[in-house]
Amino acid sequence: MRNEQTDTLKRYIDAAESITVFTGAGISAESGIPTYRGDDGLWNTYDPAKFADIDYFLKDPAYYWNFFKDIRYPLIASAEPNMAHATLAGLEKQGLLKCLITQNIDGLHQLGGSRNVLELHGNTRRIKCLTCRLEYSMDEVFGILAEQLPPVCPACRGPLKPDVVFFGESLSRDVLDRAVKASRDCDLFLVIGSSLVVQPAASLPTIAKQNGAIVIIINKDPTPLDGMADMVLHTGASTALAGVTRQ
Repeated sequence: MRNEQTDTLKRYIDAAESITVFTGAGISAESGIPTYRGDDGLWNTYDPAKFADIDYFLKDPAYYWNFFKDIRYPLIASAEPNMAHATLAGLEKQGLLKCLITQNIDGLHQLGGSRNVLELHGNTRRIKCLTCRLEYSMDEVFGILAEQLPPVCPACRGPLKPDVVFFGESLSRDVLDRAVKASRDCDLFLVIGSSLVVQPAASLPTIAKQNGAIVIIINKDPTPLDGMADMVLHTGASTALAGVTRQ
């Protein structure tokens, strides 16, 4: 469905030479993965002070792994990239989208065809041993959980942890530095499906704006940065991005 806003968005994209995209949970919600906040958010069911906190994970890993076995794995294993993921991959193939920065840990951007992806919070499809650093797939660890909870490394019996950033952990300095650079270097910065409340990631649109970029925010709910954006669309990602790729 086209309207004046989506037509305006397409004109901005057509005029851009270097696009950086920043995505949050809203884009994955259209693939059936619930957001964390909001009326239907995961945090209404699972306490983030437990399943998403590194100190609690190290103290009682079984809480997280029960959440992984019952909720996270079934959701992510069954999820498929949606039209918004495909559209962003198309913009990259056309040479317009130079960098895709995501807060999401589901790997759907890569499954959808994007290649230049910066994962600020890691990827839950990768699981590492905290002792020997061997890496396992999400599917492999789900299999281990059928026999053992919490799971341990088959090679050294060390504890396993998803390769994601928990509360209490720092973001990768290299990944964050590259995200800041991509925000500075673009002439169009698209925010898609992020509430823009988690720092330091939420500062990236401001960095882009300060360096001369057009900033467009696409999110169903208002964000704290709506007032500084050049354009705001309170709608779903797929609806907003319909038909924006160049022919």
